[in-house]
Amino acid sequence: MPAFTRHDPGTGCQAYGYDDITEGASVTVYGAAGDVIATGSLGHSESVSYGTCNFDVSVPDVPKGEKFYKVEVSHRGTVQLSAEEAEGGKFAATLG
Repeated sequence: MPAFTRHDPGTGCQAYGYDDITEGASVTVYGAAGDVIATGSLGHSESVSYGTCNFDVSVPDVPKGEKFYKVEVSHRGTVQLSAEEAEGGKFAATLG
């Protein structure tokens, strides 16, 4: 299981074993038909406990009106959200 640690204050979290999961990593939003409808990135991160990091996620201009959305961080597979969850900003995912 990868361990997350906080480096110097203000530098965010580092995910050992998940080198692609860092501030600035790509976030892709897919519509119900599987097409890319918006892109963004992971933002500020903080270590909240041993083994746990929280990242801000920013994906501007996601169009409304899809039946559901899928969100992918880096190349780690998609997480499906209902339209209500997505429009309410209720995205959460785990690795490991």
